[in-house]
Amino acid sequence: MDQSFSLVDTLAVADLQTYLSRAARVEEGSVRLIAGSGVLAVYTAILYPRGLLDETPTVLGLRTFATGGGVEFDAVVPIRSLLDRVARAREGAEAAADEAGPVEIRLPLEVSTVTWAGISPPRGGWQKVGETSSSLLQSTAKSGVAEVAEAVPTGTGEQLVQRVRAEVWGRPIDGLEYIPAGAAFAADSLGFAGDDDVVTIHETGPWTRLTTRRGHTLVRRVSWSLRR
Repeated sequence: MDQSFSLVDTLAVADLQTYLSRAARVEEGSVRLIAGSGVLAVYTAILYPRGLLDETPTVLGLRTFATGGGVEFDAVVPIRSLLDRVARAREGAEAAADEAGPVEIRLPLEVSTVTWAGISPPRGGWQKVGETSSSLLQSTAKSGVAEVAEAVPTGTGEQLVQRVRAEVWGRPIDGLEYIPAGAAFAADSLGFAGDDDVVTIHETGPWTRLTTRRGHTLVRRVSWSLRR
C-alpha cells in the first residue's frame, strides 16, 4: 500500500504522536485510521475480548484530525510502525523550519488479523443522555489499576491476567451502572479526562460514547446492560 495523509501542521502531528504513544503503553497492537471528507479518525483499542469466553468489554479511544481533502481510506496498521513514521515526519518538518505548513505521513503496511477493528462504532445517530465528571473517571481508573496490580503478582500467566482485567474493568462505574470501569481506564490512560473537563455521555444502538474536549471513549455495551 502506498497511501499517505497530511496533517495541518507540526502541532497536530505532535498531538497525534502523544495520543498514539499513550495508547501504545496500554495496548501495543494496531490502530485503525479512517480518512474522508477532510477528517482523519484514529481509533485505538484499549480493552477488547481475546476469545469467546472472555468477558472483557470492548473499549476504544478516538481522536479526529483535519487532513487534506480528497484523501479516503480505511486502514489498520501497527501502532509502533505508525509512531515511527509520525516521529520522522515531525522531525523532518521541524528541521526544515516548516512547522506551520502541512505535514505528510505515509502509512505502514496494513495488518489483517485484528479482531476489534471489525467492530465499527457508528459515526452518526448519537444522542446525549447525561454527563459525569472527569474526577469520577480518574478515581475509578486509579482504584482499578491498584486492584489489578494487587491481584496479579509478577510472573502470573496471561490467562489469569486477562481474567482479572475482565472482572475489574467489566465492573460498572459507581453511579453509571451501564458503563464499565474500563471506559474510565481508557479515558484516563489516553489523557482524555482532564481535571476540569466535563464528560458528556452519548448513546446509539449498543454503543456508549464518553466525550471531553480532549477526545472520545467508545464502549460497546454487552447485552445485559442494554438500556430499554
